[in-house]
Amino acid sequence: MSDSHTSTSLCADANLQANVEQGELKRVVTLWQATSINMIEMVGIGPFIVIPLIMQQLGVGWFLIPWLCGAVISALDGLIWAELGAAFPLAGGSYQFLKAAYGHFRWGRMMPFLFVWQTMVQAPLVAASAAIGFAQYASYLIPLPFWAQKCVSGGVIVVITVLLYRKIETIGRISIWLWIGVMLTLVWIIVGGVWSVHLHHRVQGFHFHKDFWQAGAMAVLGHATVQAMYSYLGYYNVCHLGGEIKNPSRNIPRSIQLSIAGVAMLYLLMNISLAQGMVSDGGKGQLMVSEFFARLFGHTWAQLVTLLILWIAFSSLFSLMLGYSRVPYAAARDGYFFPIFGKTHSSRHFPHISLLTLSGLAFVFSLLFRIEQVISAILAMRIMVQFIGQAIGLLLLHKRLPAHRFPYRMRGYPLPIILSILAWTIVFISTGWHFALSGLLMIAAGIGVFYVIRPWRENWKQKKIHGVA
Repeated sequence: MSDSHTSTSLCADANLQANVEQGELKRVVTLWQATSINMIEMVGIGPFIVIPLIMQQLGVGWFLIPWLCGAVISALDGLIWAELGAAFPLAGGSYQFLKAAYGHFRWGRMMPFLFVWQTMVQAPLVAASAAIGFAQYASYLIPLPFWAQKCVSGGVIVVITVLLYRKIETIGRISIWLWIGVMLTLVWIIVGGVWSVHLHHRVQGFHFHKDFWQAGAMAVLGHATVQAMYSYLGYYNVCHLGGEIKNPSRNIPRSIQLSIAGVAMLYLLMNISLAQGMVSDGGKGQLMVSEFFARLFGHTWAQLVTLLILWIAFSSLFSLMLGYSRVPYAAARDGYFFPIFGKTHSSRHFPHISLLTLSGLAFVFSLLFRIEQVISAILAMRIMVQFIGQAIGLLLLHKRLPAHRFPYRMRGYPLPIILSILAWTIVFISTGWHFALSGLLMIAAGIGVFYVIRPWRENWKQKKIHGVA
């Protein structure tokens, strides 16, 4: 690539940065708040749903392997997000990264558009999965028929939307209190496992499920790793809020690393803890944690821990809706997406149109789907563009931009990127052919839409350049 193209790209990046800093978003989110936002999205309802599923597949034995694999994949991918987040601390996260990496190619504008296109579907799917899991655990407190659970899952999305309808300073303070509740719950679950050992004077043994090898070890491990990775997603949420993070070149990488390390340790301890409560008829239901505490401490304490799990699910939904609402907003502000999504609330200064649209779609999806249907679909839809495409994009940026453009640099470059691409490819295949195919079809549909709306998109872009929109 020529020096003139490189200079143009650098100037565009600088203009983008200035546009955000002088715009309507404020850099007020601290390191502690950013880490809290990451962790409460990661530790949502996911682990409480998938832990029993993984234990059923692998038996009370090597069920830790998928969680260790998930931690390694997250750590590798987290290095990529840390570099990009520190270099491009702008609202929208992956949208900004893909635009910077591929935007100088004639066809490269399609990559950030594809990410926004996918976000409009997969973000509501993630939110719907959290809301559905919330309703499932709520049924432990009050028996709920199928449609009553659907009303609860839709209702919690409405409550989250109302709660997010406020200034980012208030959101940051709320996230701290939500994080405290999440940490107390996980610690209590871990202590419960220790108490189980004390009561029974034994540690649950480690062994494979009797049918494990017959089913095909690698296929089972791959599918279990897909489920574990679903529970790790969210360590990058701080990047979506890049335009609102204080001292982003330091705080974004640190919050990513702290959240991955903290959550990985908590997941491993929680798995070991719950394994101590496994009995011959245990661990077979989706409400395993509540049932575990009922056996240990009685029904009243099980109800209390269920309330805390609902707190965790609520907190995660709060965090992910906060982060994803910035993606369509950022694309619209640049003229790459429908202009209406670039509007912010007149007094509270947050992208309210984007938030309301994603919330509305999440509400509909929560009524239509079951949680088992969306876990693999979420990953299959995102891997090719967001994770693998972003990793390749960082390699391209390293070739095009000078070293000083990256305030944070990973150790061992480019090995972590290569390993991350390989790991995500394996996870993509492990989602299953029908989910992998649906992810590819989603990309193909996005490419078609990209070219169909090209005349309108160019018009939005020109209006943005001339300050009309």
